[in-house]
Amino acid sequence: MLKSSFSKNMIEAGCDEAGRGCLAGPVFAAAVILPNGYKNSLLNDSKKLSEKQRNKLRVIIEQDALSWAVKSYSPKEIDEVNILNASFYSMHRAINSLSTKPNLLLIDGNRFIPYKDTPHHCIIKGDGKYLSIAAASILAKTHRDDYMLKIHSKYPQYRWNNNKGYPTLEHKMAIQEFGLCVHHRKTFNSNIK
Repeated sequence: MLKSSFSKNMIEAGCDEAGRGCLAGPVFAAAVILPNGYKNSLLNDSKKLSEKQRNKLRVIIEQDALSWAVKSYSPKEIDEVNILNASFYSMHRAINSLSTKPNLLLIDGNRFIPYKDTPHHCIIKGDGKYLSIAAASILAKTHRDDYMLKIHSKYPQYRWNNNKGYPTLEHKMAIQEFGLCVHHRKTFNSNIK
């Protein structure tokens, strides 16, 4: 089972993003504050769960969390600041939207742009180590998947219902045939071959 906290007596927010490696759609980030001593044996890194498990856990997380928020950075914003910064800034937006102010941020990964004066720890593969980061990974992923399904209905040729904007062969072939649309990240043009 994943750890419930990094430190004692701190209000910790776990943070993670989804969609960083995509050619289309926003990058989504979530921040989640779970109750002290929270336990859930089903919670895990979103990539290790099925879509059905993620959607079931999303409901539980949103009910059980002391506070949670999901925010995004649009393809246009990603093109302006680059995808790495957009990932951090979307985390900032999520943290800023929490109804409870955290004393400590647990960030999935090895880098982060500090958020105001709030201390943070970067934890490599943190979504497989801490419950709050795993919860954030699930919320970011499920909210992003919902968004990609929504825009798929207007742009079915890119098959976002299957690839969610990731650079699959079918997505790259669709771009070659139909060109880019408003939801594509133009700075990833060089990756589309």
